[in-house]
This record gives sequence, structure tokens and C-alpha cells, in this order.
Amino acid sequence: MIRTVSSLSFSVMLAMALIGCDNTAKVPQAQAENDKTTTSSTQPITIGYSDWPGFVAWQVAIEKGWLKEADLNVEFKWFDYSSSLSAFAANQLDAVLVTNGDNLVTASGGTKGIMIMATDYSAGNDVIIAKSGINTIQDLKGKSVATEKGLVDHLLLSTALNDAKIPLTDIKLVNSVTNELPQVFASPDISAIAVWQPVANQALKSVAGSKIIYTSKDKPGLIYDTLSVNMSHLSTHKEEWKKVIQVWDKTVKYINDPATHADAVKIMANRVGVDPAQYEQFVGGTHLLDVEANKKVFTKGHGLDSIYGSTYHVNKFNVTNGVYKTEMDADGLIYPDLIQSLK
Repeated sequence: MIRTVSSLSFSVMLAMALIGCDNTAKVPQAQAENDKTTTSSTQPITIGYSDWPGFVAWQVAIEKGWLKEADLNVEFKWFDYSSSLSAFAANQLDAVLVTNGDNLVTASGGTKGIMIMATDYSAGNDVIIAKSGINTIQDLKGKSVATEKGLVDHLLLSTALNDAKIPLTDIKLVNSVTNELPQVFASPDISAIAVWQPVANQALKSVAGSKIIYTSKDKPGLIYDTLSVNMSHLSTHKEEWKKVIQVWDKTVKYINDPATHADAVKIMANRVGVDPAQYEQFVGGTHLLDVEANKKVFTKGHGLDSIYGSTYHVNKFNVTNGVYKTEMDADGLIYPDLIQSLK
């Protein structure tokens, strides 16, 4: 499992590209799955998905034929994460699976994706790792901490420091490419890193005595992953999107059921070419959200237990860190009606 460009630094590039360039010629061709259903509709709904457990979970529904059973004509297209956002921005997809933070950024560039449900929130796959002798976030004061600025684990680090009442200026923030963080962490000058799995495991192996001192499990709801739909498509296909959400509910229940969990993990692991036993760790670090959980998440509030509160939080982070200049209309990108209408 690789969250290729999980969140915000790609978002900066995307926003710039949307403002200044024609994206159409630059979008790579996606690999279409064999999940195009045969229904009365001749035009499939196209959804971009990528390598994150909450997105790969859709592979279960694809292989079990549940979309076809729901009389849906859906074509899932597999991308690198950043390429899926580019395709959505170029109107080559009807919907995309995206973090709530990145959905704000695509909107800042002119592509208004409407979040109709959350697949999951990160529950341990994003971590802060420290060397021996550093046991808490408070211990980071005065230390050098490496992360890739603007990405989701910069957000995790910033939030952890804020909760500990440590100004970001009280640490030395070292900007490093995520995939190089294990090597950076081995440097004697670096005391800690903020990174996601599986790079985190590589970093832990690279430095003896290192340990995880904070994870996204400590801040549930900080990082939501969502299904974001093109506004015009949503307005004319609401009943189909309701069915898509119901298929997702069935998928989550299948994954969470002890009787079928192993089969689901095997399907997901095979999609990304990882051993199921190893992939189990990444599934465990992803809190999947069924319809009942989504109803709570899509209830308006200012805490991280609400998609609204989480998105407000990321919105401020994006502006503070120069991802875009002024806060986006977060409420206008969240559409709770479909979730709340389901029984």
C-alpha cells in the first residue's frame, strides 16, 4: 500500500496546473478494471480509484459483482493517486476517491467535486516516528523533524504540535521527499519524521531503537477519504449514486465480518500486489465507514468527528501553508443529502 501523493503538496502543483494549463493532453490513460456492468444504461459511471485501503476496498465490490446486482453500470479506473486527480480535473471521470483536503484544492483550481460519502478515515497509517530518548510530542521541542511539507503528514505533525501547545517554530522543520525519509531519518541531525505506511515501517527498520510516538489513530477524523462527484453528474444521477453508496455499505460489512474478512483482505492485497498478511496491517490502520457511520460523519459540526469540522481544519491548514490563498467554501463541497436519505 502506497499513498502515492496522499494529500497536500501535490495539491499545490495541481492547483497551479489547473489555473495555468490545459490538463487534457497531460492526463495518463487509466487502467480500466473488468467491472463495467451490463445494464440498460449505455454510458457507464466512471470512478477513479488508487492505492489506499479505503479505496482498494472497492475491489471487493467489483469482484463480487455487487455493482451489477444493484443494476449499476459503473467503470472503476485504476490510477496513481495524483493522476486520478488530474483526470477528474480534466473532466475525464465522473467521480474520484480523494482526501477531503485534496478535494478543497481541486476546487481552488476550478473543479468542484462534491463529497457525497466518506470511505474511511486514517486510523494509524500516518505516524510520527522518533529516535530513542524521545517519547512524546513534547520531547520534539528544539529538535529537527523531517516530513514532506504540504503533505498529509505535515498536517498530522502540525496538529500534534498544536495540541501539545508547541509552536511550529519551536522545532526545526526539514523538508524531505517522503520516499527518502527512511534515509533522512538515519542522519544524526534528524530526531523524528512524520510519514505514512509502508514508508514508516522502512524508517523504523533503518534506525535501531526508533518508535512511533503519535499516529492518526490519536486524532481520528483528521484525515478523511471521500467519494467526490462531479457536480453536474450528481445533479442528474442522484438515484444511481444512492445505489453506489449502498454497495459501499455492503462492502464495508463484508470486510468487517470475521467470517469473510480474510477473503476481502486477499482480494484487496491481490489488487496491489502485496501479501495478504502484510496488507492486514494497512487495513487495520484504516477505519472504514459504513452508511450508519457516514450519517454521523455527515452531520454538521466543528469537531473532527464531522466531515465538516475536519474539512474546516484542513482548509485553515492549506491557507496557512500557502496551498491556496483564501479559504474555500467547504460547506458547498459537502453534500449530506444522499447519505441522510438512506435507511
